[in-house]
Amino acid sequence: MKRAIFTFLFVVVAGIMSVSAQVTGRWKTIDDETGKEKSIVEIYEQNGKIYGKVVEILNPAKKDAKCDKCSGSDKGKPILNLIIIKGLTKDGDEYTDGDILDPNKGKLYSCTIKLDGKDKLSVRGYMGISLLGRSQTWHRVK
Repeated sequence: MKRAIFTFLFVVVAGIMSVSAQVTGRWKTIDDETGKEKSIVEIYEQNGKIYGKVVEILNPAKKDAKCDKCSGSDKGKPILNLIIIKGLTKDGDEYTDGDILDPNKGKLYSCTIKLDGKDKLSVRGYMGISLLGRSQTWHRVK
């Protein structure tokens, strides 16, 4: 009986730890308006916060695109290697209280991301309240 309880607790703890670590990695972005694959974003943790940068642009015609509509320090930077997810913090089973940049529109939105299974990531960008925004589903790159 003790062995069964120990095994159960081990599986639960291992499952919780693996789910929290799964948000990091490489994700293929899918445009919610066109349904087309756009880029590969690498999500990583730095100083306890979550960030994401564009590590590959999938449309050959846009490989050298710059963030011309962006403001501040991102203005004119190449989209490749641009940090588009900034400063998310873990809140239960989602990451929130950070921003996401749409380099095509040059706009910065509040952001929430949440795993949808182990290989899908729900990404929501919004202004003000979460009801006023857009969601995308990104797919893990293996």
